[in-house]
Amino acid sequence: MTMPVEQLWSLPETALVGAYAEARRRYAEKKFERDTQRARLEWMRAKLFVNTQGNVTERKMSVDVSEELARKGQEVREMTRDLDMLKVDVDVIDTMIRLRSARGASPVHAEETAEQPAEPDGE
Repeated sequence: MTMPVEQLWSLPETALVGAYAEARRRYAEKKFERDTQRARLEWMRAKLFVNTQGNVTERKMSVDVSEELARKGQEVREMTRDLDMLKVDVDVIDTMIRLRSARGASPVHAEETAEQPAEPDGE
C-alpha cells in the first residue's frame, strides 16, 4: 500500500475517493497485464504441443518439462500475487469509505433514539 491506514483515515473524503480511483486504475492495469501474459503462456504451450513430434503423452511431457514455459508460468504467478496485493489496497480504501459513511450516519440515529420518550417503570 502506498499510504499507511492511519494516513488514509485522516485524508479528506475527496482525497480518499481519489486514492480509491487511483488504486482501482492500477488494479485494472495490472489485471490486464497479467491476463495478457497468461494468454500468451497458454498460446506458447499450445504451439509447443502442436509442433512437438510423438504421441499425446510425449507432447504433454515436453510441454510440462519446458524450462521457458516454467519461467513464464512463475512470472504469471508473481503477477497474480502483485495483483492480489493491489486488490487488498482497493478493499482497504473501500472499507474506509464505507466506515466513514457509517460513522457520519450514526449521530442521526443516536439523536432519533434520544428523542423517544422514556418507558414507564412498570406502571
